[in-house]
Amino acid sequence: MTEIVVKAARGWLGTPYRHQAACRGAGTDCLGLVRGVWREIMGSEPEVPPAYSMDWSEPQGQERLWQAATRHLCEQPGNASAPEIGDVILFRMRSGAVAKHLGIVSAVGAAPAFVHAYERYGVVESRLSDPWRRRIVARFKFPLEAK
Repeated sequence: MTEIVVKAARGWLGTPYRHQAACRGAGTDCLGLVRGVWREIMGSEPEVPPAYSMDWSEPQGQERLWQAATRHLCEQPGNASAPEIGDVILFRMRSGAVAKHLGIVSAVGAAPAFVHAYERYGVVESRLSDPWRRRIVARFKFPLEAK
């Protein structure tokens, strides 16, 4: 399963960043990337996300992205900053802010990496450096009922 997830995520590399989009090759944001990978490996999406602003529930202080991930993905116990290949990782970009960035772990070991949609860069595979790793607050796996 992990190889399928990573292959699907890497298939999105080079897709431009587009807020609220989820179309490989045309545009996506970080949530759209995970939604697109879900469609490729699981089938139709379990829910349609509501429209969301760039501040993604910060004014309300609600962990909406985390709650949605928990509804549809399998949250992994233990150390969130020690992800495994194929994990969907959730980041808190600033201390005290809501978690609002997602990525998919593509490599571990000596050269850990993750695939994510990053504003101004599009979908890229980045090194999972210590600054990124410190921001991880949760990790998830796709359900095993893949088609």
